Amino acid sequence: MDDKLSIRVNVADRYYPLKVERENEEKIRKAARMINEKVLQYKQRYTDKDVQDFLAMAALQYVIKLTEQEEKLENDYVPEAINELIHKIDSVIENKE
Repeated sequence: MDDKLSIRVNVADRYYPLKVERENEEKIRKAARMINEKVLQYKQRYTDKDVQDFLAMAALQYVIKLTEQEEKLENDYVPEAINELIHKIDSVIENKE
């Protein structure tokens, strides 16, 4: 059975036909809404720019947020990995005594 769903997504007043997994439909629609909201914010703030400029700025803003989250996850992961190693070392030391 094909779990793909055909949908049309509106991004910056253009419709894009997509085939997506059913479980991803809501995520994709939410992402499109977020992009459209950001583009609308830029349209209201800068009247002399093109929609392409707004899309570029929205993309840049979301990628910056994504990069910050990835860095945060990496930084949070390191101490956890170090703690695991400390516990393993402690276990080995306790077993030898």
